[in-house]
Amino acid sequence: MSEQSKSSQAPDRTPHVVIAGAGIAGVQTAVALREQGWPGAITLLGDEPHQPYDRPPLSKAVLLGKAEGSAFDVDFAALGITLHLGRPVTGLVPQDHVIETAEGPVRYDYAVLATGADPIVLPGSEGMPGVHLLRTLDDAERLRPVLAAQHEIVVVGAGWIGAEFATAAREAGCAVTVVEAADRPLAGALPAEVAAHMTGWYADAGAELRTGARVASVTAGAVTLDDGTVLPADAVVIGIGARPATGWLAGSGVEVSPRDGSVLADEQLRTSVPDVYAVGDCASFPSARYGARLLVHHWDNALQGPRTVAENIVRGEAEGVAYDPVPYFWSEQFGRFVQYVGHHGDADELVWRGDPAGAAWSVIWLREGRLVALLAVGRPRDLAQGRKLIERGVVLDRERAANASVPLKAAAQ
Repeated sequence: MSEQSKSSQAPDRTPHVVIAGAGIAGVQTAVALREQGWPGAITLLGDEPHQPYDRPPLSKAVLLGKAEGSAFDVDFAALGITLHLGRPVTGLVPQDHVIETAEGPVRYDYAVLATGADPIVLPGSEGMPGVHLLRTLDDAERLRPVLAAQHEIVVVGAGWIGAEFATAAREAGCAVTVVEAADRPLAGALPAEVAAHMTGWYADAGAELRTGARVASVTAGAVTLDDGTVLPADAVVIGIGARPATGWLAGSGVEVSPRDGSVLADEQLRTSVPDVYAVGDCASFPSARYGARLLVHHWDNALQGPRTVAENIVRGEAEGVAYDPVPYFWSEQFGRFVQYVGHHGDADELVWRGDPAGAAWSVIWLREGRLVALLAVGRPRDLAQGRKLIERGVVLDRERAANASVPLKAAAQ
């Protein structure tokens, strides 16, 4: 080849992975890429100005002033990861291999969508003084003085985040009323016969729980229910769920669920456009294990999924691996450690292990005799054994499985 021919060639360009979102899913994807040998550039785009941080402590230690933050212990510079903070993404242009931001486009060879989820707000409550969400570090820091002042607080929503916040608020000495539109707490996660036994936890902790109560309006200093009841409130905390943060993908060609707004990733966590993956709270994925598409808004999914994304980027699609985890999450509420593993449906058989009126008990779900899900309250051994049994697809002896004195693994057939 002549010198002229050599000089006319474009120089080699380092392959580049750009990750949209600097929460746990985004950070873990960047770290996993390096661990699995990705040789190219990695750029992490975060919309908040803070160093990337973990979220579970926000509703516990950070909220109660026992910790100043929960930043990840990651040396981004040492790993060769370029971190851009305060740079939210605004669009994706797959045909140009570009992620748009307010500060200009960023070109990628592979893009990873890890933008998480946005909290659902009550209509008309946005920007209202005294109304709070609990999703970000700034949210937790705004709520710390509210708890420290032992204010009278109304919590809207008796899901996981509502229960955890109510727990912290009672620990801080606040008067707490929790308003839930459904007829029970955790209505979206657990069947009535299970959630019924959690209702009393609120009263035991000194919090008032109002179920079947819909909010008509929120004003400064009060929450009005649709039956006309007015609840005084120095502060209102809204915890009625979250939706995947995917609005910025409009017009990109990335297929999004019309039902829940999640990116419709495939079994390798690839999106509908080439070279773009999605992971964490913003993405749903098909589970061969459960025969359903799952949208999992929990910490463990944001930890596990990035390893699959990194492996598939490094190895290439031809050698790609499928993502089909056994979902897991936990919650600390009212002095109890609640853990759930697996995924159950309405048609699955429910079996009790132990007395739900006691301090420690479990519930398991069986599908054609196979263990598919387990809820453990103060029984971590059941959880650990159950997780392994679910992963293996084990059939259980129902009678032995219902005997709380028998180790769950001993019920395997």
